[in-house]
Amino acid sequence: MSNYLLKNAKIVNEGQTIEGDIRISNGRIDKIASSISPQGNEQIMDLSGKHIFPGMIDDQVHFREPGLTHKAHIASEARAAVAGGVTSFMEMPNTVPNALSQEILADKYAIAQRSSLANYSFFMGAGNENLEEVLKTNKQDVCGIKIFMGSSTGNMLVDNTKTLENIFSKSELLIATHCEDEPTVKARTQLFHEKYPEEAPAFIHPLIRNEEACYLSSSTAIELAKKWNTRLHILHISTEEELALFETGKAAKEKRITSEVCVHHLWFDAADYEKLGNQIKCNPAIKDSRHKNALRKALQTGSLDIIATDHAPHTWEEKQQGYWKSPSGLPLVQHPLLMLFDLEKEGVLSLEQIAEKTAHTVADIFQIQDRGYIREGYWADLAIVDFDSPQKVEKSNLHYQCQWSPMEGYTFGASIAHTFVSGHLAYSQGKFNESQLGKRLLFQRN
Repeated sequence: MSNYLLKNAKIVNEGQTIEGDIRISNGRIDKIASSISPQGNEQIMDLSGKHIFPGMIDDQVHFREPGLTHKAHIASEARAAVAGGVTSFMEMPNTVPNALSQEILADKYAIAQRSSLANYSFFMGAGNENLEEVLKTNKQDVCGIKIFMGSSTGNMLVDNTKTLENIFSKSELLIATHCEDEPTVKARTQLFHEKYPEEAPAFIHPLIRNEEACYLSSSTAIELAKKWNTRLHILHISTEEELALFETGKAAKEKRITSEVCVHHLWFDAADYEKLGNQIKCNPAIKDSRHKNALRKALQTGSLDIIATDHAPHTWEEKQQGYWKSPSGLPLVQHPLLMLFDLEKEGVLSLEQIAEKTAHTVADIFQIQDRGYIREGYWADLAIVDFDSPQKVEKSNLHYQCQWSPMEGYTFGASIAHTFVSGHLAYSQGKFNESQLGKRLLFQRN
């Protein structure tokens, strides 16, 4: 492995931005100082004018392997992630077959070990009838348990009250939930199907999967977590109403119940269905601007702890079907940091808060070992950003296997110049180096 000396960078880390150098030795950060002299045969990179961020840890992606590889592979989506400064990901269990057994979970880790350019972890899936398998999950090398408390892509709904009580009361691992109330969604789906039996406009999606569906389900999850003192993390918060359910003014690592918001719920709102239609159909739905604005403000209060992507690729042909047939989900893992940097220009959040919400708090909440911060002794997971080099999103520079993005044609104000994954220069100036792959995430849990 090559060793590196990164010179003259602006280092964004732990609430401040400082100018200095970073030495990388044997994959880890060996030294951080205002000036470091070269030694040995290390490669020197002059990063004058560029910023170094801790690599983003995306706690919610769908990379579709095994079973749905016409949409994506772990290898293809991990490359896209690394091109976007995302150095680690946590992938969801609604692949085919669903990751409902330790054997299937192990198979996914094996695929990543031989193909993922980014660091990786995989959620163990909970179903209505696999409690015994769920409770076997190793808390030192698996990120958590995923429960779909509302049906979404993959048919993994857990709606058995006794099962939910058992998982919440017995799991020692963090439980991550998709929260949408199933009876509400079913009733409203029937209502709108009667109104639009054949062709339906995409703007009905947030009317079907509405605020009430989200709030009812999130409230239920939180009640269960409080009852059993469960470590709960609610994914992709999309409504203003849900924000009142979470604590503010407390560090994420001190909370038993934490939350996540996704970049698309911060970026898009219901007005965008007119132009993008099913491209932005996702669960939970992108709703009207009231919610987007409330979510943005909540990044300041601390009621939202993590920013993620919920990257969920489908083929262009699948998304071009009519509303009732088009699957939910959109590909985003190549551009979350660039989206957030543009939001920083709008005053939504600071560069230091971007580092906090995409890396620091993810590491704290999931108790990830030696990652998420730019610290001596930690793995060198780094995103090097050029704020003087705008990037236009075009098909030619997309690395998703599905080869489309709702951001096509948009020009970001910055670009990712280089990405280090576990000390390996995995991406540099548009080119990948796959001579070394990512590592399995490990967790420091009692």
